[in-house]
Amino acid sequence: MSSFSSKTTVSDLPAEPLSGNNPNSSKVPAPLFHRVVIVLIDALREDFVFGSKGQQYMPYTQHLVERGSSHSFVAKARPPTVTMPRIKALTTGSIPGFVDVVMNLNSPVLLEDNLLWQAKAAGKRIIFYGDDTWVRLFPKHFMEYDGTTSFFVSDYTEVDKNVTRHLDSTLNRDDWDILILHYLGLDHIGHLSGPHSSLIGPKLLEMDDILKKIHSSLTSREMEGSLPNLLVLCGDHGMSETGSHGGSSDPEINTPLVLISSAFKRKVDMEKPGTVAQVDVLPTLALALGLPISRNSVGCLIQPVFEHTSLRDQLRFLHLNSFQLNCLLKDSTPNFQKEEGYDQFHLAEKSHANWMKLYLEGNTSEVLSNLGRKLLRQYLGALKAMSSTLSKQLGKYDMYSMIVGMVLVLQVLLVLILAMPEALSHPAEVEIPLYSSLLSLPFYMLWLLCCSIHVLVCTSAESSCYLCNLSWGLVLAAITTISAMLCVLLSMAGRKLASGAKTGTKNTNGSGFSELDMLLLTGTAGNVISLGSSSFVEEEHQTWYFLINTLCLAIFQDVCRKYFRERKNYSDDSSYLVSKEDLPVLLSPISGQGSQKWLALSTPLLTLACCRLLRSLNQTGVQWAHLPDMSHWLNSWEHKAELSVLSAASLVLIFFLVQKRCSLVSKIALALGLLGVYSYRAAVGNVLFPWQLASRDISKGTVEARFVYIFVLGILFTGSKDLLRSQVITADSWLKCRGLWEVYSGIVLLCAILLRPHNLPVLACSLLIQTAMAQYIWKELQYDAAQTSIIHYWFGQAFFYFQGNSNNIATVDISAGFVGLESYVAIPAIFLTAFSTYSGPLLWACHLVCYLSSAQDSRHPASLGHGCYCFALLRSIPTVVYIILVTALRYHLFIWSVFSPKLLYEAMHTLVATVVCIFFTAMDQNHIAQS
Repeated sequence: MSSFSSKTTVSDLPAEPLSGNNPNSSKVPAPLFHRVVIVLIDALREDFVFGSKGQQYMPYTQHLVERGSSHSFVAKARPPTVTMPRIKALTTGSIPGFVDVVMNLNSPVLLEDNLLWQAKAAGKRIIFYGDDTWVRLFPKHFMEYDGTTSFFVSDYTEVDKNVTRHLDSTLNRDDWDILILHYLGLDHIGHLSGPHSSLIGPKLLEMDDILKKIHSSLTSREMEGSLPNLLVLCGDHGMSETGSHGGSSDPEINTPLVLISSAFKRKVDMEKPGTVAQVDVLPTLALALGLPISRNSVGCLIQPVFEHTSLRDQLRFLHLNSFQLNCLLKDSTPNFQKEEGYDQFHLAEKSHANWMKLYLEGNTSEVLSNLGRKLLRQYLGALKAMSSTLSKQLGKYDMYSMIVGMVLVLQVLLVLILAMPEALSHPAEVEIPLYSSLLSLPFYMLWLLCCSIHVLVCTSAESSCYLCNLSWGLVLAAITTISAMLCVLLSMAGRKLASGAKTGTKNTNGSGFSELDMLLLTGTAGNVISLGSSSFVEEEHQTWYFLINTLCLAIFQDVCRKYFRERKNYSDDSSYLVSKEDLPVLLSPISGQGSQKWLALSTPLLTLACCRLLRSLNQTGVQWAHLPDMSHWLNSWEHKAELSVLSAASLVLIFFLVQKRCSLVSKIALALGLLGVYSYRAAVGNVLFPWQLASRDISKGTVEARFVYIFVLGILFTGSKDLLRSQVITADSWLKCRGLWEVYSGIVLLCAILLRPHNLPVLACSLLIQTAMAQYIWKELQYDAAQTSIIHYWFGQAFFYFQGNSNNIATVDISAGFVGLESYVAIPAIFLTAFSTYSGPLLWACHLVCYLSSAQDSRHPASLGHGCYCFALLRSIPTVVYIILVTALRYHLFIWSVFSPKLLYEAMHTLVATVVCIFFTAMDQNHIAQS
């Protein structure tokens, strides 16, 4: 789009179109309203105002909508439906990029042309109370402000009282022109307990009383002969059926927009709200306040708001909006002359000039009126066409930065692939010739070439580029990394070719792949290929459910082969028949007499049963997410007793599965910690104690949660102490193994406190499957480290979806980031939220570390290194392929609603996997040093 730093000024506005030499000095339309109050209720869904909840809990607002002087619309927000991008859309009229989801955590100053900058430049005085995201976006625009923290979702009362406490005094003052109120309580209730919570009704009643107070004050202070005031009720985004937001479902993108003013005609009866785009709010408010439209706005003014003005003024407003979109179209579209909206605008402008000529000549016939109405339709058609074209473009992509990023990740993947023979060899030692590459002549030549390319791109690029805006120190570091990695790749490839030429490339031993190997490789590759389809990305959980079910059947087949002898290499004599005496021998068990055999046989079947149960617990994806599931049934008020029993049983099972590998002190700490988990959930009202006859008063549960955190830290400290002793003092492998399992048990306890009560069975089933597989499958069937690593990775992916996650931002449980916190603290909140979201993959990765470390012996001294390499490769391949796919599909229809959210999940998952791999490597290096 246009440069962010440039702003539209009054001098940029065109004059009214005129034919002939008639002079016309009218350039700036007069404002329509004296004061504007914008009440933005975070996560206000359409049905909270226009539906049954609105009729029940917002009676005054409902009266204004049905019979008041108002205009009502359903404003459709674009994904990502999180607060900061939506504020940018409302104030700039542009469509923010998906990276704003990340920037939402720490919003930078908004430099783009926006409504508040235009209002301040015009001398209007602005007051703001509410979400401090506005203060970070517009730090110098408010005459007076009071920001409240938006991320502490446990608070849904004080966060709104801090806004309302200023209301009475502000409404009685005359020293302001625009008042913006951003209420957060409704959004926080959604994150805590969903859109059907019993807390929603009282909060809507509170908001209705506030709207009544504001409307009454604005009406009473209107003086005869002065401009009327305007009250705007809107939401930044909606709320999904689980209470979150960020995706593209109807409950998340459909928000109410109600404009209330005495200037509008009073309604006779309820009218069905029309549909507008959320970006249409910006040009409507800008023109209504007599301000220029922001330069990068793609919105169309909402015509009914201007119906009470004269036909000349209506045409003038439409002309200004069309002119602005036409300028933006020229700036952002190379072949703008071929666009339908461009031609429509110029035809409408010519017709407008002819209409103005007749109007200024004093023509008052019906022909002038009919021509004016036709001209309105022409302008509206041109507006919609140009807005649609601009919305599809969404802005220009920084291809230079994207290509540099792709080159970096592709180099890492190629290094991993070239290192495969050494990484999977018996010593698992990979030699990367980094030092020799840095001292080579090709490195310096490549370094100079990359520097010259960077200078050339940055000096010739017309639009701003992220890499070009970085400091030279960071740029040189990136160039050095790329050049060094390329030299390393060339050196490793040359070494492989040389060794291949010496030893010969002929392989007479065959591939040596078993059926399980083929399944693991084919399934992993199939999942990577499926990422090119938006439908497969939306419903990726189905892929992983299918893969682990197939895996269980393959494991069951391996168990049968292990425990029952198969007759092979029979004589070619076709007359050979198995006698009745031979039949028992044929089916006799080879090993594992008694219960061992049947436990091994039942483990894959038990895993299948657990997976089927967990699939019914949380519906996820897009197609079936709206259907009722067990979690909805358990979380309903009527079934709190059942949820309490299930949670308690899950916590007991978790204790028995985890405690057996811990020391006595850790066992006691684990038991007390799990008791604290249940106490915390009872304190916040999720579950009940047996002696509670009715629901107790709900608290934040801060004391109970911190009680659990103390035991988490204690267990982690005990495990870390054992690890340090085993590595530094005694070199005791048993002590190291116990330390790892104790660290693992601390992570399990942290998962238990962060997961919602209905997801505790997911944690219990995960531990149950891990325990059964480790004891009866992986060791007994002698699966190698590579096979075990891929199996762990598959189950980790499946359990990511079992806990209700998806590739939609809306399924992130933000409330987990505030367990035990009394206020918003960025680093702990981000860590806890990410930990809760990726608890499934993280638990399985940590179990893999513990399992491979405990299985390390003289036969498999490098199993930990093999596991580390396989895990890194499993994350690198889909990430690199998906980055290339997203770049190729950047103009796809679903790039913002499907592909971009998945890219964020892949990035975060890769970060988690990197941490685990670093831990892998550290453990493996310690083992090698001890050896």
